[in-house]
Amino acid sequence: METNIMSRTDIETLSRTPAKRKWYSKMGLALFAMALPTFLYVLIFHYLPLGGLVIAFKDYSSFKGIFDSPWTSMGGFKHFYTFMTQPNFWSIVKNTLVLSVASIIFNSILPIIYALILNEVRIKKVKRVVQTIMYAPYFISVSVLVGMLFAFFKTDSGIFTRLFAFFGFDASNLMENPDYFCMIYVVSGLWQGLGWWSIVYMGSLANVDPNLHDAATIDGAGRFRRIIYVNLPQIVPLAIIMFIMSIGNILSVGFEKVYLMQLSTNLSSSEIIATYVYNISFPKGSSGMGQFSYATAIGLFNSVVNIIILCLANFVSRKVSDNSLW
Repeated sequence: METNIMSRTDIETLSRTPAKRKWYSKMGLALFAMALPTFLYVLIFHYLPLGGLVIAFKDYSSFKGIFDSPWTSMGGFKHFYTFMTQPNFWSIVKNTLVLSVASIIFNSILPIIYALILNEVRIKKVKRVVQTIMYAPYFISVSVLVGMLFAFFKTDSGIFTRLFAFFGFDASNLMENPDYFCMIYVVSGLWQGLGWWSIVYMGSLANVDPNLHDAATIDGAGRFRRIIYVNLPQIVPLAIIMFIMSIGNILSVGFEKVYLMQLSTNLSSSEIIATYVYNISFPKGSSGMGQFSYATAIGLFNSVVNIIILCLANFVSRKVSDNSLW
């Protein structure tokens, strides 16, 4: 004798009355109506402007427009070839990579260490005060931050200038010295963003099962071992995802901060792809039009390299740790 066992899906399907089906239909339309503005926003302001990338392969003229401007020589790759064969190409790429890699390394490791240490603070009032102090610099604007750096480092009366002089170091005009540009950029960025970047790790540590700590304590594990073997594994998958996303922007160093810190004396270390694109798009002291096609080609080159590096980092992470973006 055969017994027909209905699945849960079949029971729910049969139990739906015409009124319920009508209600589900209305809910679907309501959800679609809520998602439609976001979809249109992304389509209009993020995807449609990508059509302008075609000027990277043309000698764009604002008088002729995008479609009537002539195509460049070398199969449309003239601007790419010009950029990669110019004398300061490797210098610009090197400066961009140095700032990016240094920022990624410190901004990936130190927030984890800070979150692990802060998570061990048992006095809640002290913990809240420390968190507030570390979060506060994040809300300082980039222009104010750079102004503070010039006040601290560039002038003879700056606090750090006097501090270094007290210990016998010549710290005058550090902002103009290209050898210190990367250090000042990375350290100031770390000071500004350390508290904010650690928020995601603090949230992950808050979800650690207390029973794991109890079991580790029973087995004789001290606080340091519990941090290494209980807390750290909890945030490793999140840290890997954050690291992959940072790798995907390895050539996209923050333009505003570098541009504001840039001086003629430190140009050998501060000229990166973003500032170079800006300078050729809006040349200083020139009433003529910028090289928009050339600048677009460089920006496209930058984006393609970032996408390739992101895919490679994601592939390696998936093979090594089973953690990836997709």
